[in-house]
Amino acid sequence: MAKKQEHKSTEVLENPEALVDRFTQAEEFVRKNQKILSYIGTGVALLIGGVIGFFYYLSTQEEEAQSVMFPAVFYFEKDSFDLALNGNGVNSGLIEVADNYSLTKAGKLAALYTGTIYLKQGQFEEALEYLEKFSSSDDIVQARAYVLRGDANMELKNYAEAANFYKKGSTHAPNKQFTPGYMMKWALAEELAGNTTEAAYVYEKLIEEYPLSSDVNDAKKYLARIKPEVK
Repeated sequence: MAKKQEHKSTEVLENPEALVDRFTQAEEFVRKNQKILSYIGTGVALLIGGVIGFFYYLSTQEEEAQSVMFPAVFYFEKDSFDLALNGNGVNSGLIEVADNYSLTKAGKLAALYTGTIYLKQGQFEEALEYLEKFSSSDDIVQARAYVLRGDANMELKNYAEAANFYKKGSTHAPNKQFTPGYMMKWALAEELAGNTTEAAYVYEKLIEEYPLSSDVNDAKKYLARIKPEVK
């Protein structure tokens, strides 16, 4: 079959009459299906135009969101959390930016700020609502966002869910600076969820992989405490 196909292709290239016949067939196909091909071409053009238009819209929204969010971030950094969340009557607050620009990076960052404020204010359900809207290609920031979701679940006594997010934060681009602290939270959440074997594994992993961490002594102490319970 392959040889037959190869022979046919060679014939078309070497035989002018065969080549003319192919072009004639192609022209006949286009003539018979002109309307369908026209619809297809129009559809492709509309699709391409729509994609280009969407990304242009998104880029303008990104710039606008960054500009609108700037005063709210200023209030956040000054610990003026109510003004940061709700604005000052002239400038928008983080909630509005997060809700109105949710497709932009700035909007997602506003959701992270909003979730962090709600967490500080003890409004844990609201914190989760906004933290769930955040995602980032920055590994360090994304890991921190996972841990914040763990913190909110811990406060709500959803220990298994908290352990899940602490695990995500600990294993997402691990590093010497932040990961040991995240792992301590992970192990504690596992303990509170009744998973002492998993907690012991996390403590041991921390001790082995981050021996110079300031958290190692506590990890050894907590590990010794739960060892008799580990099956």
